[in-house]
Amino acid sequence: MIPLKDLVPAAQNNVNTQFIVLEKGMTTMEGQNKACQSLVADETAAVHFQLWGAECDVVEPSDIIRLTNGIFSYSRNNNLVLRAGKRGKIEKVGEFKMVFVETPNMSEIHWVPDNTNSNKYVKESVVSPYSRIFPPIH
Repeated sequence: MIPLKDLVPAAQNNVNTQFIVLEKGMTTMEGQNKACQSLVADETAAVHFQLWGAECDVVEPSDIIRLTNGIFSYSRNNNLVLRAGKRGKIEKVGEFKMVFVETPNMSEIHWVPDNTNSNKYVKESVVSPYSRIFPPIH
């Protein structure tokens, strides 16, 4: 299992991790599919997680989710999100009890191609330490 703080944008489905759902946004239609974005976290970081189709109806805040073969990449809206993708799978493994942090938010980091390896990305700067989609209530 990879901690969320170690996520790096990539084109392949290889993210195996576990997190708690903190917040869930409104469901929208993208073509013929339902989509909604959520804020998820583990004990190391937070990230925006894209839900598709029936996932939007069944995943709720406080659910603990295990993601297998997920992908961390840019969405159609050019937002950096974690998602199951076509080959990934999400599974509810618990609820309510999980240690988490809300910062850093891995979706709020500006990534650039690595000069030494064009297939990799490196952190260039932090856009915001928190989610701008789900701002903290302080």
